[in-house]
Amino acid sequence: MYPLGNPTCLFCKIVDKQIPSKTIYEDEQAIAFFDVNPKAPLHLLIIPRKHIVSLAEMKEADQPTISHLFGIAIALAEKQGVSQAGFRTVINTGADGGQTVFHLHLHLMAGRPFSWPPG
Repeated sequence: MYPLGNPTCLFCKIVDKQIPSKTIYEDEQAIAFFDVNPKAPLHLLIIPRKHIVSLAEMKEADQPTISHLFGIAIALAEKQGVSQAGFRTVINTGADGGQTVFHLHLHLMAGRPFSWPPG
């Protein structure tokens, strides 16, 4: 159990199937699921299976993970039919950056106009 994770982490528990999620994608490196508190009509979370606390905590060896997460986001935006209209990707880092679950995750949001600057 938790070969790549943290037993107290909510997202590690989702990866380990201890907490159910509405999973839309998974492979050997990552999993994507619908956010339980969506901020847009489409709001997905894309996470690495490996427990990485945040973008700031990444090691050089973890850098391909970010590319993989964004590749999944592009594929899912296309699959969900939102790539042409537009979508937003967000990685919150640290408490002041809005991160509330301390396991690296990429938000993919679409289905409504977004403004700038964000919240």
